[in-house]
Amino acid sequence: MFGLPDWTDPYLFAAIILVLTWLVAWIAGLLISGLMGQSPPQVAAGARRSGKVVVWLVGLLLAVQEVGVSVDILLVVVTLFAIAAIVALRMPLENFGAKYFSDVYSPFKVGDTIQVGNHSGKVIEINAMTTVLLSEDDRLVALPNSLLLKETLVNASPQAWKELTIPISLPGNVDIAPLESEILKSLGKLRLRLDKRFPPVIATKARTAQSTDLVLTVMIRRPEERDVLLLEVNKRVHDAIQGTRVRGSTTAPATPAAAPDKP
Repeated sequence: MFGLPDWTDPYLFAAIILVLTWLVAWIAGLLISGLMGQSPPQVAAGARRSGKVVVWLVGLLLAVQEVGVSVDILLVVVTLFAIAAIVALRMPLENFGAKYFSDVYSPFKVGDTIQVGNHSGKVIEINAMTTVLLSEDDRLVALPNSLLLKETLVNASPQAWKELTIPISLPGNVDIAPLESEILKSLGKLRLRLDKRFPPVIATKARTAQSTDLVLTVMIRRPEERDVLLLEVNKRVHDAIQGTRVRGSTTAPATPAAAPDKP
């Protein structure tokens, strides 16, 4: 007959820590894959591997410490790995992070004509790493996204100031139709301050099993009201989401990404 395990045995604790580490690493891989679903496969795979390695290094540190072995050498290895990972992924992560900020704050979209430094052209693609322009001489120009945050950007599209674009992030299982109706109904009260030739439009930017990304486009009448209307539209979008949740139209919490990506 086997006796009961000795729960005070440090080696048993170390084994439990390793099992939990495997579980946390697996969950971390799934979370990273979900968060980087729109990224290039190579970048997503690299981030997933790096996340798992970090989890395993932390788990090994705890397990080794539990059995009473000095962790000084392992700490040095973890530090060196972290430094190497930061150096190796600095440019991809910088461009990927810049893509997020350009989504929220940059005053352009696909189809606009922009100038950045010595480069100009029509925006034909915005991906996780670069913004691709078609120049006047029909050449493709790929600008690193990080460059857009460092250089002065000029949007040469006529009346680009009119357009307010509000990104909205929702769970993947949300019922979009009632929410769209509620938002547009609420924005109808602002019609005297909006350009009546271009009614507000809600478009689906991306949709997966985990999330749905919408884009609300509003055209304003006067540039001096831009900041005031931006706050008011954001508030109405937030209130519409909260109101839809209260009535039970959504089955999971919805989070508005209430920052504009247009000036």
